[in-house]
Amino acid sequence: MKQIISHIKTVSILCSLFFVLKGNAQQLETLIDEALTNNPSIQKFELQYKRTYEKVNEVNTIPNTEFGVGYFVSEPETRTGAQRFKVSVKQMLPWFGTITFRENYVNSLADAKYEDIVIVKRKLLASVSQSYYNLYANQSKQKVLTKNINLLNTYETLALTSVEVGKASAVDVLRLQMRQNEMQQLKDVLRQQFLAEQTNFNNLLNRKNDVSVSVVDNLMIPSEDFDITTENLELHPELIKYDKLYQSIEQSELLNQKESSPMIGFGLDYINVSERPNMDFSDNGKDIVMPMVSVSIPIFNTKYKSQTKQNELQQKEITAQKHERLNTLETLLDKAINERISARISFATQTKNLKQAKDAEDILIKSYETGTIDFNDVLDIQELQLKFQINQIESIKNYYLQSTIINYLTQQ
Repeated sequence: MKQIISHIKTVSILCSLFFVLKGNAQQLETLIDEALTNNPSIQKFELQYKRTYEKVNEVNTIPNTEFGVGYFVSEPETRTGAQRFKVSVKQMLPWFGTITFRENYVNSLADAKYEDIVIVKRKLLASVSQSYYNLYANQSKQKVLTKNINLLNTYETLALTSVEVGKASAVDVLRLQMRQNEMQQLKDVLRQQFLAEQTNFNNLLNRKNDVSVSVVDNLMIPSEDFDITTENLELHPELIKYDKLYQSIEQSELLNQKESSPMIGFGLDYINVSERPNMDFSDNGKDIVMPMVSVSIPIFNTKYKSQTKQNELQQKEITAQKHERLNTLETLLDKAINERISARISFATQTKNLKQAKDAEDILIKSYETGTIDFNDVLDIQELQLKFQINQIESIKNYYLQSTIINYLTQQ
């Protein structure tokens, strides 16, 4: 049942995430499914959960049965004969319901441990998505640099033609070439960063580092943001885990009260008696069988009182931890919402600036037709264009990164 609930939660998160991804949703969905299947962190927490749940069988036991054998070195004489050896068996039983409370306590620990699986799955979804967007941004920047390098090649050709007719100097050509070299350097550095991020992405999917990752060619900021239900924040698994831990302490205290109760023991003693020689009477040499009942009472129960106090303090500690974590999550959510708004504003500004830079470029091209092109202006406009294009890509990446954080915090 819990696995079904986990699957539903995962699907819900994915659906919300893919709503903003649009065209590349299917590809990223496939990658996320692969990560959820293969990531060792999830496997680790699932094994921890199974191990904790297995403890139910461990606590569903009673104390060891005690067996004893004694031999009388000096055989005591009784009316019916001398006692030769003694065999005893004894079984202590916990107070009624104690074993059930032990099982309830272990189950509550397993429930708390299960939330770790839900949390790590959410974090994995976010990590895979964020790494994917980093790869997208890196690839897009490389494409922009390639286009700008090709543009500078065109300008270099124009500059060489202008030098031949005496309308430009060789210095203008060298400046264009140096700018090309700088862009090629930036592109090479980005390529190495892409490979490093690709390794990180592949590790999240638990596959070979050199597996090629294909990302979407184009991402755009949607016209409208998806709805944010901030009330869901209090139902976040990181907070639910504290509730489960609190409940486990309640079960621990109930178990503590039960274990402070008496224990009942049942036993049987058998004493072998030898016959008295040269005597004839009833019960001569009759063995002794003695059933026994015992009670173990914890008269000195300071241990259990101390455990009760510890449980009370631990519950207060868990409550404080939950409030602290809630404050942190609220801060993260508010920051992500505002950062996403900022990304949208930045994208709109960069789009406007990029259009104006393109208009300026067109004016320069027309100036070339009249023979008045200034290649210093060309470099300035080209540098501005590159800046606006890079900033635009960063805005898109930041928008989706913040959307991923919002999904992690609010989706159920």
